[in-house]
Amino acid sequence: MKNINPTTLKSWEKISAHFDIIKHKNIIDFFKENKSRMKEMSYEWEDFYFDFSKNRIDEKVLKIMSGMAVEAGLSDAIKDCFSGKKINVTEDRSVLHTAVRDFSNEKLNHNGLDVIPEIRRIRKKIKEVSDKLINGNWKGYTGKRITHVVNVGIGGSDLGPKMVCEALSFYKNHFKTLFVSNIDGDHVMEILKDCPPETTLFIIVSKTFTTQETLTNAETIRSWFLKEANKNDISKHFIAVSSNLKKIEEFGIDKENIFPMKNWVGGRFSLWSAVGLIISISLGYENFEKLLKGANSMDKHFKEAPFDENIPVIMSFISIWYNNFYGSETEAIIPYTEYLKSFPQYLQQASMESNGKSVDRNGDPVNYQTGTIIWGSTGTNAQHAFFQLIHQGTKLIPADFIGFKKSLHKKNVHHDKLIANFIAQTEALMIGKNQKELASEKVPSDLIPYKIFDGNKPTTSIFIEKLTPYNLGALIAAYEHKIFSQGILWNIFSFDQWGVELGKKLANNVFETINSKKIIKDNSSTKNLINIYMNS
Repeated sequence: MKNINPTTLKSWEKISAHFDIIKHKNIIDFFKENKSRMKEMSYEWEDFYFDFSKNRIDEKVLKIMSGMAVEAGLSDAIKDCFSGKKINVTEDRSVLHTAVRDFSNEKLNHNGLDVIPEIRRIRKKIKEVSDKLINGNWKGYTGKRITHVVNVGIGGSDLGPKMVCEALSFYKNHFKTLFVSNIDGDHVMEILKDCPPETTLFIIVSKTFTTQETLTNAETIRSWFLKEANKNDISKHFIAVSSNLKKIEEFGIDKENIFPMKNWVGGRFSLWSAVGLIISISLGYENFEKLLKGANSMDKHFKEAPFDENIPVIMSFISIWYNNFYGSETEAIIPYTEYLKSFPQYLQQASMESNGKSVDRNGDPVNYQTGTIIWGSTGTNAQHAFFQLIHQGTKLIPADFIGFKKSLHKKNVHHDKLIANFIAQTEALMIGKNQKELASEKVPSDLIPYKIFDGNKPTTSIFIEKLTPYNLGALIAAYEHKIFSQGILWNIFSFDQWGVELGKKLANNVFETINSKKIIKDNSSTKNLINIYMNS
């Protein structure tokens, strides 16, 4: 990959110069100047409709940014990623989460070996285990069918599977699916309160099988389970998704119940792999496969579409435009469906852990802004919570609105009102309301300043036919590729996460101090906090 400071690119200079020309223009003016704007800045792809027209951006910016992508070597970076080159340089790893959702017959070499047969073998095992559980052929230690499935993981081993199971709960079967992530003992015990030991299956997900949170929770669950059962029963109630066979054996999990994790699939991009086993169990393997195929279809679009028609690439252009030129530090994700209530949180990790970097690919400090802060909630709840800030606050907050044309439960009156709010909010954010309009409505003059809406607030509308496993897979993949494209253009490594290591290491040190009751030499605040806790 090219290692170029983006601010030194000729195209960056052109973007900056054009920004100075249009930065104070109103979105409405763009529509007035270009009668074809809506058509030129919206894209249909399969069941998706992407409308970028309500942004503070014109066609020229997107054209220059397409040139920037060429200049920065985005095409080669995409090829390198999909071909298995070790683009995760700091960890000396390939980035092949796209491979685990590829159903083609093409070979894919990694370190001289074709990984596709192994991917197919794991998929087959996922299907076999899922079918065995769903059909009731997998029995617990008392001979009863499994009724509860608990995923024990953290980060990507939790957020992705949890979000998908929640988002596709309309398609779920009879299993009660639960998730344990936080090391908080109250959390795990509250989950276990709902779990009958003789009919609960636990999936322990940890690549190294040493993650503090996951292993602490797993040991607590194991002790809880053994109060009712014996060690020989563990094989009927525990599955591991990991690469550390020795640690798994020590825990007592049967070899047949082990699913491998590959180091070329990063945690926050791992729901497509065996990490998504709970998705397959709770939705059925057929729906899990549809999820993968939807993502794979978006992969093909990302690989093949020219930059000026490439949806994830355009999403990355718009994000960079606001972040690096307008100085907007956050982006809101507003799904107009309660099914996607965890989608903003999922994207927080995917984006902020990937692109929260201050050192470029040359190892030099960056002199420009990188990762954006991702946040959000579902409409219409968000309208009654934080939309006041977006409408009348002092922050510029570009927002993605995500909606579905069809209601799953066919509550059409509800859905009409929901989508009416979706569309109306994007319009209101754009047009606002001025003093003249308020005066014509006989608003008292002393109240007019408080009721003015400046408008010109940018939104992107993503309209999808229906929430299905296939479409959800494509939606997630679109954001994954947006994040990847941003990282390439910002000249940073998006697939490591060294920033989480220091706090984990210090937490172990503090735990040892608390456990041993030794006096520490840390600063006075840290020492005092430990003392307060130990003396409670």
